[in-house]
Amino acid sequence: HDDLKEMLDTNKDSLKLEAMKRIVAMIARGKNASDLFPAVVKNVACKNIEVKKLVYVYLVRYAEEQQDLALLSISTFQRGLKDPNQLIRASALRVLSSIRVPIIVPIMMLAIKEAASDMSPYVRKTAAHAIPKLYSLDSDQKDQLIEVIEKLLADKTTLVAGSVVMAFEEVCPERIDLIHKNYRKLCNLLIDVEEWGQVVIISMLTRYARTQFLSPTQNESLLEESPEKAFYGSEEDDAKAPGSEAEAAAALPARKPYIMDPDHRLLLRNTKPLLQSRSAAVVMAVAQLYFHLAPKAEVGVIAKALVRLLRSHSEVQYVVLQNVATMSIKRRGMFEPYLKSFYIRSTDPTQIKILKLEVLTNLANETNIPTVLREFQTYIRSMDKDFVAATIQAIGRCATNIGRVRDTCLNGLVQLLSNRDELVVAESVVVIKKLLQMQPAQHGEIIKHLAKLTDNIQVPMARASILWLIGEYCEHVPRIAPDVLRKMAKSFTAEEDIVKLQTINLAAKLYLTNSKQTKLLTQYVLSLAKYDQNYDIRDRARFTRQLIVPSEQGGALSRHAKKLFLAPKPAPVLESSFKDRDHFQLGSLSHLLNAKATGYQELPDWPDEAPDPSVRNVEVPEWTKCSNREKRKEKEKPFYSDSEGESGPTESADSEPESESESDSKSSSESGSGESSSESDNEDQDEDEEKGRGSESEQSEEEGEKKTKKRKAVPEGHGEGSSSDEDSNSSSSSSDSAMTSESEEEQVASASWRKKVPPSSKSTPAAKEISLLDLEDFTPSSVQPVSPPMVMSTSLAADLEGLTLTDSSLVPSLLSPVSCVGKQELLHRVAGEGLAVDYAFSRQPFSGDPHMVSVHIYFSNSSETPIKELHMGTPKLPAGISIHEFPKIESLAPGESATAVMGINFCDSTQAANFQLCTQTRQFYVSIQPPVGELVAPVFMSENEFKKEQGKLTGMNEITEKLTLPETCRSDHIVVQKVTTTANLGRVPCGTSDEYRFAGRTLTSGSLVLLTLDARAAGAAQLTVNSEKMVIGTMLVKDVIQALTQ
Repeated sequence: HDDLKEMLDTNKDSLKLEAMKRIVAMIARGKNASDLFPAVVKNVACKNIEVKKLVYVYLVRYAEEQQDLALLSISTFQRGLKDPNQLIRASALRVLSSIRVPIIVPIMMLAIKEAASDMSPYVRKTAAHAIPKLYSLDSDQKDQLIEVIEKLLADKTTLVAGSVVMAFEEVCPERIDLIHKNYRKLCNLLIDVEEWGQVVIISMLTRYARTQFLSPTQNESLLEESPEKAFYGSEEDDAKAPGSEAEAAAALPARKPYIMDPDHRLLLRNTKPLLQSRSAAVVMAVAQLYFHLAPKAEVGVIAKALVRLLRSHSEVQYVVLQNVATMSIKRRGMFEPYLKSFYIRSTDPTQIKILKLEVLTNLANETNIPTVLREFQTYIRSMDKDFVAATIQAIGRCATNIGRVRDTCLNGLVQLLSNRDELVVAESVVVIKKLLQMQPAQHGEIIKHLAKLTDNIQVPMARASILWLIGEYCEHVPRIAPDVLRKMAKSFTAEEDIVKLQTINLAAKLYLTNSKQTKLLTQYVLSLAKYDQNYDIRDRARFTRQLIVPSEQGGALSRHAKKLFLAPKPAPVLESSFKDRDHFQLGSLSHLLNAKATGYQELPDWPDEAPDPSVRNVEVPEWTKCSNREKRKEKEKPFYSDSEGESGPTESADSEPESESESDSKSSSESGSGESSSESDNEDQDEDEEKGRGSESEQSEEEGEKKTKKRKAVPEGHGEGSSSDEDSNSSSSSSDSAMTSESEEEQVASASWRKKVPPSSKSTPAAKEISLLDLEDFTPSSVQPVSPPMVMSTSLAADLEGLTLTDSSLVPSLLSPVSCVGKQELLHRVAGEGLAVDYAFSRQPFSGDPHMVSVHIYFSNSSETPIKELHMGTPKLPAGISIHEFPKIESLAPGESATAVMGINFCDSTQAANFQLCTQTRQFYVSIQPPVGELVAPVFMSENEFKKEQGKLTGMNEITEKLTLPETCRSDHIVVQKVTTTANLGRVPCGTSDEYRFAGRTLTSGSLVLLTLDARAAGAAQLTVNSEKMVIGTMLVKDVIQALTQ
């Protein structure tokens, strides 16, 4: 380096600059240039600015290593602090804070204080960076440093904000009082701070908000409890549900209604645009803020941003998926629409595959389980062994969480036992063992099958699992168990320790249940174990012998040996490894490691009472108002897309929508303290302006709707008038009234159809045809069912049904064989205060949407007062389910009845559709739960097509059950009638007389459902259902068997 030293010693600035450039380049490449320190330090006083900058860059790097030499030139650094160039002042401060010698602490302190009130924001930023360095050198300076932090927190420039908050977090994170006055300013500056600063500020504000605001979900916790129970609950629970909902609703007013603090809303509003940031760290920080602070209805907006991050590098994916896995346990609905984004690619690293599996398993529910299991089936063929093992465990977890697919999963896992890959077989055995513990009595066959595998499987864990199963359920396989013990005794010495321990267990259990056959074998195994190399096995053998073989000195325990060994054991709970991780702040290192990392600060709990909000009020000078408003307007642009709305795809049913909470926040800000700052007033004005715009558009929409309603109401009014006149006129002919009521219903139907159709396709003839076909659906309100003309009209409608009068959208093959299933009670007249409501599934295509199930609602008024304005309230529906409301019934006179048609898209699941029936004065909570047979529509196909489709749906998609048909149910007519009454399927022609075939498609997804009943002699029969929708297949088998064997 002699040439560099010479160049630095010359008087020419150009040579010095060249030398410094080369030295800095060396440092950048990682080479050691510390021996040049004396030559470089001399040039600190150089007049040339460019040289000076590079000298400071060098000194920052080596000042800590060469402290003595650096101290010699400290007076030059102090002079540098007064330099006119801001970069030199900042660099001098940076070098000064890098010399970590306790002697110069007072000098550093003075330099930081001066720099904190410097004109240049860049120097103030450097002062903020120097604070943590000085604090780590001498923590006694804390009080003075807090004063500097307080001063810098009041800074209005975006350059300083991130750095000073970082200093605050390092030095005095407990001093929340310093943040109060600067809270709103930090929220408003956030969008313009650099990315590193945004992450730091968001993290700090998350903790601040948790101490200063009330929990937005406190009132939701009561409502939340019921839907989850109803989802998995038994029929008895369902029966109780409406009552319990009412109780919950009554319990709510006991708490204060939640009103969001306007400052809380400000934070959520100003962080939301950052979900579009290019930095993954910023998006992750906003996501954790929303997860920990936002009302449930608004959290969903982060899902789309997090899914976007899954397209970046695998390291980013790993962190994001860890957080998504935790979120998806608590807020499953948030990620359900993005299920396909978590499908696994063959190029993913193992670690990411396993995390995606975790998320898929968390998101699995009754609706999407068939697609998830289909995915899992393909994953099992992967070459990545760890991933295959994790997939099999995931199938096990799905089976435990969703009881209806348990048998399907078990059958699938049993099929995997014949796989060539030993690891797949071994993992399957371990999972099957856990599933069998849930219902062992039904699965003797599987246990026998596993016993046969002991010869082939070599993986110790799998062998041990099989031995444990055979020992635990030895009563179910009394012949096979002793033989397995004999084989294990033969190979005992060569086995792994875990297998030996289970062999001793098996021997002990068989000795207690079948000592005649196994006494000698048990003694032999215990003798071998007595001399084993592993002391665990020797101890276990000694302990077992004393326990099961009674001796003279044998204690009281040997009498209870059977209770000890054969005690019923609870089935293991297969839970997610991410279940309790959310007590760590999301996005933190501690959450990633699932262990508390050094420096981690706990997320505080929400306060019970909100602290005084007036502490955040600040007097703001007039001139800042204008710029703030412009900035706000920029920020308020709609995020992502309008169609998705504010909350995105979430469980918005569970909590209030954003607009409501915004208006709450508005009112709370008005009722807040009188001296509220002009800045917050300003925000409120902006909010009001925005609301004004929204409400105007809403009003105009409403007016438009009212006009169309008025137009429709004219002919309907005539119809209603005539029918009511005829009611009062007892002498009028019933056939006339039938005609008028039918025409009235026709208008209602076409009106409801018109609502649905976009303006471009107003083809009135099509609507007419549809209402013609649906004639049969409407039982006229004004007519007694006894009168003969009524009978004629229904038969006429039935004849019409046979004719292919339909529009092209209604294919003849979709006409139902059984026209309408029996009525069921929706609301009892006592509970409905005189209003009785029944419903029936009509099995006609619903005119508004072919994916919907058509449901007839029958209203009757048994009270003495007219019931006005019968309509539907806002339904609370699970994800995927939607309802097409029935037209509003203006008035129902005492003793009068009316019929309406509504459509429900159950999304191929038997989840109940909960909604409210509202009158002018009351609301009634009701729910319609479809039998699985109503989720399908019949399909016409030939025998060959049927066989071809059936061939495609085998394996996990096929469910077979044996049954015995009673005497009363062996004729063709009765079998077909019972099957078609249970399920809305079409009959498929069949060559053989003792076989019945039926076919249908699910309404929502159009998946085929094929049902075959093979009736043999003496009533023995076999029922097979083939369907991609495994849940529907399993439930259909149960329902059809129940119908046939009753």
